[in-house]
Amino acid sequence: MNNDIENLKKRLIYRSQYRGTKEMDKLVGSFVQSNIDKFDFYQLLELEKFLSVDDDTLYRFYNNQIETIKDINSGIIRLFKSHLYQK
Repeated sequence: MNNDIENLKKRLIYRSQYRGTKEMDKLVGSFVQSNIDKFDFYQLLELEKFLSVDDDTLYRFYNNQIETIKDINSGIIRLFKSHLYQK
């Protein structure tokens, strides 16, 4: 099981850093990098759902253009919203 979790983490890190737009690659990638080791298995599965949301929706949510992201764990979206990107 531990090996499965590590493989899942690697896959999620990769997906977070290669999304399609450079800005979201950096923002979402840094969010995942800073939080992934804090998540349990079920939160990692929720993170996987979060990463399936398109860049435009995540960008608009992060910049207060939409209120919420449907069907995504509220804890993860609160963490994302409070994440401050640092180079």
